[in-house]
Amino acid sequence: MITVAGEVLIDLIVDPAGHIDPRFGGGPFNVARAVARLGQPVAFLGRLSGDRFGRLLRGDLDRHGVLVAIEAAADAPTTLAVVDVDPAGVPGYQFYLNGTSAAAIEPGQAGLPAGTTALHIGSLGLVMEPIGTSLEQLVATLPAGITVMLDPNCRPGAIASRQAYLDRLDRIARRVDVIKTSTEDLAYLFPGKDTQSAAAQLFARGPACVVVTDGAAPVRAFAAGAEIRAEVPSAKIVDTVGAGDAFGGAFLTWWMGNGLGQADFRVPSAVRSATQAAIYASVVACTRRGAEPPWAHELAGHDGWTWLPPGRDRDQGTQESTEAGHA
Repeated sequence: MITVAGEVLIDLIVDPAGHIDPRFGGGPFNVARAVARLGQPVAFLGRLSGDRFGRLLRGDLDRHGVLVAIEAAADAPTTLAVVDVDPAGVPGYQFYLNGTSAAAIEPGQAGLPAGTTALHIGSLGLVMEPIGTSLEQLVATLPAGITVMLDPNCRPGAIASRQAYLDRLDRIARRVDVIKTSTEDLAYLFPGKDTQSAAAQLFARGPACVVVTDGAAPVRAFAAGAEIRAEVPSAKIVDTVGAGDAFGGAFLTWWMGNGLGQADFRVPSAVRSATQAAIYASVVACTRRGAEPPWAHELAGHDGWTWLPPGRDRDQGTQESTEAGHA
């Protein structure tokens, strides 16, 4: 089972015309749904509110078959993000975090569900408190055999202390197998460094593989001394909300679904195949509004996505609405 740890929130998506569209969101929440849609058992390790939004979010996880690792609802309201989408479909974010539910995981509450073989961690869960401290402690005490993916998904506007944030990432990266990041993340983490130099600095912290997305430009993956480039096919973009989450969820799903483990990140051909599979997932996500990762049947026909879990191609799932106002 893949466990995804971090925040869940409501995205209030504002289009260029000023229309507001509430959607389920939060990077880790999106990743958990991506894994579920692609057929791997998955748990969400995050805190849901007991308010109306929280109940809707919990219902969506239930419909996807996602195990909610922390059952007790928080008294605090659901965390919110205002997402301002420009005419090119690129989002900007403003977060409302203080006193909200996503932060409300105290040390000792962040335990892995039984059967976990992989952990995905990152995003605002590493910024807010006390969840940030709790997840850092979780990573530090993981059993050796757990495969770990880190997606920093940096949100500078939500980071109170850049140095404290960098220090936390440095500590966590020592236990990480693969880092999925973006050129925007690298510009914040390593100002003035080119992609290859920044990736080298990430490698120095301990992971076996670093994968860097760059919008429509080729994805670059670094593993075992090799640089792998994978082209991103063209598509009609609606918006890019959740594209990186779809990529990360698909990469880890493909990896674990094909029976690969920590040592395999040192095999460039395996990294290439996982990267290509993840690219297709992220492209599909860009063709629809909001964070809507693909289902397994939508990827089965693509070169590079060769694993289709039996009995989990729930094409009826594409009809499920994830609009917060209609869920």
